[in-house]
Amino acid sequence: MALSDPRNAVNNAESGARRKTYKIDNSTITYDSTKANGAATTMIGKAVTFSAADTVALAADGDAVIGKLILVESDNKADVQVSGVMTLPGGNGAALTLGKKIVGALNASAEKGYIREVATATAAELGKARGWIENAGTTTAVVIDLG
Repeated sequence: MALSDPRNAVNNAESGARRKTYKIDNSTITYDSTKANGAATTMIGKAVTFSAADTVALAADGDAVIGKLILVESDNKADVQVSGVMTLPGGNGAALTLGKKIVGALNASAEKGYIREVATATAAELGKARGWIENAGTTTAVVIDLG
């Protein structure tokens, strides 16, 4: 195999990606026409959860992770990647063990939209956990597969 062979670099980004449209909670996620992708960078690319029927919010600690916020539109709808391989930021000091399922987490500033591995001793989290961690080498861009 030659060194230039693309299989020398593993990259499954967006493999199996599926996206859905949801309403935004207009609290943790807000539309901003002056920003790329319709929202502040503190929101885009973060983990989201359900806050109401068909409505997403940034995930808090221990929340079920529905997917990754991709885009916010002027009609207060969001494009969310709900399956496949994606990167999400790890929470503050979060345990990120390969193969473990994930739930929501907070960062050092208590901001929502981050992830950590599920606390297997916490029954309430086990019912919310999904996906698995594939690569935690970069904690700001943890590679996960939501199946």
